[in-house]
Amino acid sequence: MNSLSLSVIGNCTFGALLDERARIVWACMPRFDSDPVFCSLIAGTEGDSKGFYDIELLDFVRSEQHYRNNSAVVVTRLYDAADGVVEITDFVPRFKHFDRVHRPPSIFRHVRPLSGSPRIRLRIRPTSDYGKSTPEVTRGSNHLRYVMPELTLRLTTDAPVIYVADEVPFILERPVTLILGPDESLTTPVDETSREFFKKTDEYWREWCRYLALPFEWQEAVIRASITLKLCSYEETGAIIAAMTTSIPEAPNSGRNWDYRFCWLRDSYFVVHALNRLGATRTMEGYLSYISNIVASNVGANAADGHLQPVFGISREVHLDEEVCDSLSGYRDMGPVRIGNSAYTQIQNDGYGSVILASTQSFFDRRLDHPGDMGLFERLEALGAQALKLWDQPDAGLWELRTRQQVHTYSSVMCWAACDRLAKIAGRLNLAERQSHWTAAAEDIRSGILDRAWNSDLQSLVSTFEGSDLDASLLCLHEIGFLPANDPRFLGTLDQIEKQLKQGRFIQRYATPDDFGSPEVAFNVCTFWYIDALAAVGRAEEARELFETMLAARNAMGLLSEDLSPENNELWGNFPQTYSMVGLISSAMRLSKSWEEAY
Repeated sequence: MNSLSLSVIGNCTFGALLDERARIVWACMPRFDSDPVFCSLIAGTEGDSKGFYDIELLDFVRSEQHYRNNSAVVVTRLYDAADGVVEITDFVPRFKHFDRVHRPPSIFRHVRPLSGSPRIRLRIRPTSDYGKSTPEVTRGSNHLRYVMPELTLRLTTDAPVIYVADEVPFILERPVTLILGPDESLTTPVDETSREFFKKTDEYWREWCRYLALPFEWQEAVIRASITLKLCSYEETGAIIAAMTTSIPEAPNSGRNWDYRFCWLRDSYFVVHALNRLGATRTMEGYLSYISNIVASNVGANAADGHLQPVFGISREVHLDEEVCDSLSGYRDMGPVRIGNSAYTQIQNDGYGSVILASTQSFFDRRLDHPGDMGLFERLEALGAQALKLWDQPDAGLWELRTRQQVHTYSSVMCWAACDRLAKIAGRLNLAERQSHWTAAAEDIRSGILDRAWNSDLQSLVSTFEGSDLDASLLCLHEIGFLPANDPRFLGTLDQIEKQLKQGRFIQRYATPDDFGSPEVAFNVCTFWYIDALAAVGRAEEARELFETMLAARNAMGLLSEDLSPENNELWGNFPQTYSMVGLISSAMRLSKSWEEAY
């Protein structure tokens, strides 16, 4: 059984993770980066006593769980030893209301008996200050209030309130509804509200899926990945977080525990590319707006002698100071638990290209309400000037090495991409002089990279200038447009990656030791990059077979985390991982038969 057998519910404001028994083990409210109200996922053995929201079936023997078709609604059935069955329907409301999307920070749970006389116990044990404190609980006639320093939640229910407050087991003789959300009174009966919100939320997601541009093959997998990607977007600002969790280790007891509840610019090109191919235009435009606002801000690269920091908060917070939390022992007691991420202080020169690659969409996509204009181009040129200045300078690299800097080939290639795309945008805007300037800059950078990153002994490009090691980002050279897939230099690089970075069938980010020792697991998006590279060089059957292997590595709900153990296919790393979902979508689009070929 995969220990990350979790499902996700949410509404593009916050998300919650449920285990196989429908226990809510993680939820930060009212937004993704808030203090976790439910934290048992990373509370170790203490997670059995605090930080969860449980509908416990007594004499439990097994469970079944699934998403409703084309929806973000989770249905779980719990079976007891006496043929009693309970069905739990979980969702977070999201639907159109008065021409706006209604997305309250609330969790709805509907519990009904299907057979027998099942006995259940309702256990709601929120925490505050990252597990340090438990709330004061006050009671009303049909509700409980959980009063915390920064947040008060109200549970409104038609279950006996005393049973909830005292966690008293009772026979589930009729359906009950539980609504946990803001400290506000309902104006309609709880069951009526639940039925209405369920119907509208389920219809919203099914309607959203209708407009996805799907491949002919693997549609179920792409739909689930697409919904999950959408659920990782913070709609108010357009940000898309890397994952909903913090500090799930990349490998057992590795110490590689990071807070991923933020927005990394390195992801931007790949995310925009996937959203564009899906036809998820509104989500894409929101994300482009988030990036444009970063470009327009007066911090980082736009300040005197500043750098474009690699990661921002979901409301474009600049300071994401990292601290170790001593009140939570970590996922499976594998600490530390980190809050914040010091990567924001790092020098990562790939960000200039990532932002410009993503922003290029704005100048060529006529569907967008806010297309790129001269003002945006001039701001992007400021980033291009930084890319031209820094393309051969040391940085922490794509993989955020914390204790050393080198001239990383991928960062240099992304600086080339910044100049290359600025030339294309200038052509689009009929700016001949700027087009010539950026074309010449891109050519100079490209020549320098091919000279200094080429290892003649290996007949391959390598991860750092004048180096001999490889990393998986080099698989993206054809995708970015730096080398054609049939170029001998790309083929030689692919060959060396297969020799150095394959773990079983999967791909590591790199194999050389870093600040924490030698990597132990495969990085899921790197395997998807490898699949795309195989397809690009004409090895389509190998690519399809490996893609099917990756689909089989998803958990039972069709989701992926950041990493995968080649030994037993166990998922590791923060969850659900946006990069992994994007990789799945892109590979499926590339590999699928066309609709015309299918029949």
